[in-house]
Amino acid sequence: MALPFQTSLGKKRSLAVAVDLGSHTTKAVCIQRKAEGFELLRYAVQPAPAREKASAVDALTAHLKAIAQTLGAKTKLLSLLVGVDDSLLRHAEVPMMPVSDLRRMLKYGSKNYLQQDLPDYIFDCHVLPARNAQGSAEPQKSQKCRVLVGGARKQFLDTLQEAAKNAGLVADQVTPSLIGIANAFELAQPEIFAKEIIALVDLGFKHSTISILLNGELSLNRVVAIGGDRLTAGLAEAMNTSYAEAEKAKLAVAEEALPFLMSLLTPLGRELRASVDFFEKQEDKTVSQVFISGGSARSPFIVETLQTELMVPCRSWNPTSFLNLALPPEQMGEIEPSGPLLAVATGGAMAVF
Repeated sequence: MALPFQTSLGKKRSLAVAVDLGSHTTKAVCIQRKAEGFELLRYAVQPAPAREKASAVDALTAHLKAIAQTLGAKTKLLSLLVGVDDSLLRHAEVPMMPVSDLRRMLKYGSKNYLQQDLPDYIFDCHVLPARNAQGSAEPQKSQKCRVLVGGARKQFLDTLQEAAKNAGLVADQVTPSLIGIANAFELAQPEIFAKEIIALVDLGFKHSTISILLNGELSLNRVVAIGGDRLTAGLAEAMNTSYAEAEKAKLAVAEEALPFLMSLLTPLGRELRASVDFFEKQEDKTVSQVFISGGSARSPFIVETLQTELMVPCRSWNPTSFLNLALPPEQMGEIEPSGPLLAVATGGAMAVF
């Protein structure tokens, strides 16, 4: 299900490094293909670099060097995953033509197909199968096709490539973070991915995202401008405490924080429920489960509260559950709490294979 903006062709690789460039925290994994499956060799979770334009390349160069050193990977090739602030992911109906021609058409006619003028963007497309009356896939027969379109500003992609090059690395593939989450879920829960209608919610720092999968196809994705930062800042203000103490109270579910946290989660739950309602009305189908990832997914109370708002069974999930763990001792004990953070990076690495 990978949808890279750019990728280099070559023989199948046995090692993949993926870096999820979050707005607040960078998450990265190093995964190796083995005869008996895939091994997670090492992971990294580090504060994201400053994003001031004047120092963007230098800061990112130093950051990528530090990530590569932490992972200790014996490859220079990186798969970079970029978030909703730096990329877009849209559905569109376009004339049937080769993907190379679709990219060119979108470059000069994005307003016609994406309802937005994006002259400085680079696009890539993934052609989706047509659906029959029952909603299952069938070969394309009309002169138009459905596509999933990924895009990012050329200047941003140039910055990524330059920083990687300066760090002695190669930005081999750049992918929207939403695709990474879906890739990881497909491997972690293959039966549910292929046969059920489910929602993937990722609780990020600035934003939360919801992606609805219809029998293995990414059918809808939305961004909600409420993330972990707003929850923590709201708790800090309500409890008259520091941001750091509020973050601890949020994840540990301190009793005094519960009423405040519940009220802060209500708007997020309503926005996510609105996306589910929209999908169910459009498709005349029901979402059966919601799977939650991201830093705040480590709190059972947050998951339970969102379940109350969404009125759909919700649970957190471990995107590394299908991997064999070959981690160093100091990381082995931390992988369980860190797991929900690694969904995007894990999916990005597996797209390489």
